[in-house]
Amino acid sequence: QLQLVESGGGLVQPGGSLRLSCAASGFTLDYYAIGWFRQAPGKEREGVSCVDSSGGSTNYADSVKGRFTISRDNAKNTVYLQMNSLNPEDTAVYYCAAPDFWFCPRVRQFEYWGQGTLVTVSE
Repeated sequence: QLQLVESGGGLVQPGGSLRLSCAASGFTLDYYAIGWFRQAPGKEREGVSCVDSSGGSTNYADSVKGRFTISRDNAKNTVYLQMNSLNPEDTAVYYCAAPDFWFCPRVRQFEYWGQGTLVTVSE
């Protein structure tokens, strides 16, 4: 069974950094794009970043460009989201998800979702 598990969330002060991990089990990530999404309290889920199966193509939401970096290590079956210069508006539950494609498709085409990891940015 295809499963994704996020880790690395926590409490961080404004200006700080966190690295989230998305580990896959039951399948190899080599053939799948992976996306990171987040949902803040009272808000709709939004796309944060996506990387294709090779790692050669990435995209970012405007709100995180220049601060977040997505990467993948297919040998470790893991995708990462390095988050720098965090601010309170980044507080949310972060999810990773996979579509049945090697490229990054529309949000509705992401089929497999993790349970999420909470990131809180606060003094």
